[in-house]
Amino acid sequence: MRKTVNQRAWLFILPVLVLVAFNAILPLMTVVNYSVQETFGNNEFFWAGLIWFEQVIGSPRFHDSLIRQLIFTFSILAIEIPLGVIIALAMPRKGVWVSVCLVLMALPLLIPWNVVGAMWNIFALPDIGLMGYTLNAIGFDFNFTRQIGDAWFTLLLMDVWHWTSLVVLLAYAGLVSIPDAYYQAARIDGASSWAIFRYIQLPKMKRVLTIAVLLRFMDSFNIYTEPFVLTGGGPGNSTTLLSIDLVKIALGQFDLGPAAAMSLIYFLIILLLSWVFYTLMMRNEE
Repeated sequence: MRKTVNQRAWLFILPVLVLVAFNAILPLMTVVNYSVQETFGNNEFFWAGLIWFEQVIGSPRFHDSLIRQLIFTFSILAIEIPLGVIIALAMPRKGVWVSVCLVLMALPLLIPWNVVGAMWNIFALPDIGLMGYTLNAIGFDFNFTRQIGDAWFTLLLMDVWHWTSLVVLLAYAGLVSIPDAYYQAARIDGASSWAIFRYIQLPKMKRVLTIAVLLRFMDSFNIYTEPFVLTGGGPGNSTTLLSIDLVKIALGQFDLGPAAAMSLIYFLIILLLSWVFYTLMMRNEE
């Protein structure tokens, strides 16, 4: 007998497709339009071709922002992924403390981004901030508003505090999904804690860790509010990441053509590196 396929289910996702088209595709096409045109006001546009892309790619300013962004992104990935896995391994699997730990881990994720930046700005002030005052009191010359190393230290510490919880929750979800039969077999074979982690826990967490890496990578490339509120891109331009530089070009200088071209290059970089991460982490999955 021939099976009848009901296509009416597509009607349920049609509103979602329309919403995505309105919120994503149409703005993207607007950016593409600005990236190949020049305007002198009065809503008059002139064809410019690829001149803005050539200008952005050859700009030392873009290169410096991209390098700072890559340093920031790979630094937080190198810290947050292992730290999140370690914390998830230390969390209890049963009992009342499970709920307590999960709530505590979720708290930083509930705080708005601008509030996180303001909190850490006050917390790290060298004169009145608890962290800044304490570091200076014990002998460190700490001032994140003037010293580049201190600004980067504070920026990385703020992001680790804010987003490591996401990695913890994802890793913990992967750990609790492992059947007890695996651990029982490992105990019978006399496997060490390291062997259990390497051959049981880590492989079973591979998919959730892939999601964690991709989420943190994409979010770190799109980060704007926290570093802008914390340092404003300073001292100088030392913490001016790609997103901050893009906003300065688009809104500060109102150079819509270069800003649109930079946005598309920005988008392609994120897309390419995300694909590389996913391919490497899911290699030999079958």
